Amino acid sequence: MIDFSGTYTDQYQLTMGQVYFKKGEAEEAAVFDYFFRKLPFKGGFAVFAGLETLLDVLEDFRFSEEDLNFLKTQNFDAEYLQYLKEFRFRGKIYSVKEGDLVFPGAPVVRVEANIIEAQIVETILLNLLNFQTLIATKATRMYIQAKGRKLIDFGLRRAQGLGGYHASRAAMIGGFEGTSNTRAGRDFGFQVSGTMAHSFIQSYEDELQAFRDFAESHPKNTILLVDTYNTLKSGIPNAITVGKEMESRGQKLKGIRLDSGDLAYLARRSRKMLDDAGLDYVKISASNQLDEHLIKSLLDQEAPIDIFGIGTSLVTGKPDAALDGVYKLSFFRDKPRIKLSETIAKVTLPHKKQVYRLLDHEGNFLGADVVCLHGEENPEMMFHPYDPLKFRKVADVPKEQLLQPVLENGKRINEKRSIQEISAFSKERLAKLPTEFKRFFNPHLYKVGISRDLRDERDRLIDEHKKEYL
Repeated sequence: MIDFSGTYTDQYQLTMGQVYFKKGEAEEAAVFDYFFRKLPFKGGFAVFAGLETLLDVLEDFRFSEEDLNFLKTQNFDAEYLQYLKEFRFRGKIYSVKEGDLVFPGAPVVRVEANIIEAQIVETILLNLLNFQTLIATKATRMYIQAKGRKLIDFGLRRAQGLGGYHASRAAMIGGFEGTSNTRAGRDFGFQVSGTMAHSFIQSYEDELQAFRDFAESHPKNTILLVDTYNTLKSGIPNAITVGKEMESRGQKLKGIRLDSGDLAYLARRSRKMLDDAGLDYVKISASNQLDEHLIKSLLDQEAPIDIFGIGTSLVTGKPDAALDGVYKLSFFRDKPRIKLSETIAKVTLPHKKQVYRLLDHEGNFLGADVVCLHGEENPEMMFHPYDPLKFRKVADVPKEQLLQPVLENGKRINEKRSIQEISAFSKERLAKLPTEFKRFFNPHLYKVGISRDLRDERDRLIDEHKKEYL
């Protein structure tokens, strides 16, 4: 795997760091927020993923000798390189819990560290969190549409290089039950799935013999790929023959896989042929460029498919190539910081902040989060970030504090959570989200507002900058 050492960053993080170092500001405290501005896939929510991966990296993030030797060739200052030789991330991180549902505009992660530490870890943070959140969200959309059918990740061969490794991790968080990715299975404890390719059958002179040999070699996990030549006239009849032979040996054919053609029609015909042969226990799996739209279509047609194998659309986040997560400075040198923009949605929120989720009295989500100043325990009002005429009273509404400490002095505070724990938690949170936000088409808009104190501080800073520059 890639060595996530100090040079796994963008060069501008290091060039800015040298300026801070030479000005004697290396230990100046800074606060950065990670958030995103737009939900992917025209959906109603995103699933936060990648946090545990990030914490693993940051606990051991440093510059190797190879890194430092390379940086010498980039004309960095010798004293600064000596500083980087001793570099460790010793800051604090507050975060939403991995697997939780998150929404545009609200801080998902808060980083508190000296300015060089906070700046250097920006790239790895964005790299890991943006990608895994995108894929976990995509996977969850498929999980919802599959309505209890099993989902398997087949995407490694179609992924963008080594991104397939973390895509498999994110897919499990989003509700997938297995993967073809053997390395991910080894490292994360996933169920690994994989039987045969068309080339295996093509390597034989006879499809039936290929099926027989495979069943003999893998009697507990025999899934036969039936579309190499002709699904209904060859593949399924040969699978039935092997299935009956397995029964005579006290074994059971586990399933068949459809990988081309009209999947709904072929699944119905295959199901009938299998049932008529007394093989009603044999599962039908389907693959071939599937996504949440095709899963929904197949099940709307009542296709008797038990397992979906998803590849390209899952691991590439198709059609949204990236989550637009950003990392913005909000506090430095004991002063709140703000970024202004001609685009009002890109004006950042200053100060160290906290996020509260509004709940009903059963603990379900009310459809709104409130961003407030750190230390505000019960914001009384929630304001639209840009429309002064939109607000609501929230003083008596139950609230849940989302940003919790996860890393202090560069070390984890809590035990590392398994993917299985994160996935189970994500399903719990999804169940608390009202149905209108999970609609496949035109989901309801989840509101993210700001408290009165945060609004006033933002507006004060905007006025200060306008007086200075206008």
